[in-house]
Amino acid sequence: QVQLVESGGGLVQAGGSLRLSCEASGHTFNRYTMGWIRQAPGKEREFVAAISWDSGTIVYGDSMKGRFTISRDNEENTVYLEMNALKLEDTAVYYCAAREGLAYAGARFDFWGQGTQVTVSS
Repeated sequence: QVQLVESGGGLVQAGGSLRLSCEASGHTFNRYTMGWIRQAPGKEREFVAAISWDSGTIVYGDSMKGRFTISRDNEENTVYLEMNALKLEDTAVYYCAAREGLAYAGARFDFWGQGTQVTVSS
């Protein structure tokens, strides 16, 4: 098992940037594919991005391509999500997640953090 704790959410103006972090507990972080999934009020969860254990495979949801960047530091047991050119529709709770398997769009994740709120204002 792995425990995940997100940080870095907050209020930002449209066009601005935020960097989310997710720190994982345990000594097996580098065996997991890591991902970010978001959920806006009244909407279903939406795949944001995923990164394989060795950063060799990175995938993004369609609306995030070119604006968001996922990365990881296996020495620090941390995965990051750099979000640029934020839009009102990026407002959501962002969840960090882990899975033992390949990284691909829409992958099902087994372990989840509690989420961090990102609010984009006009």
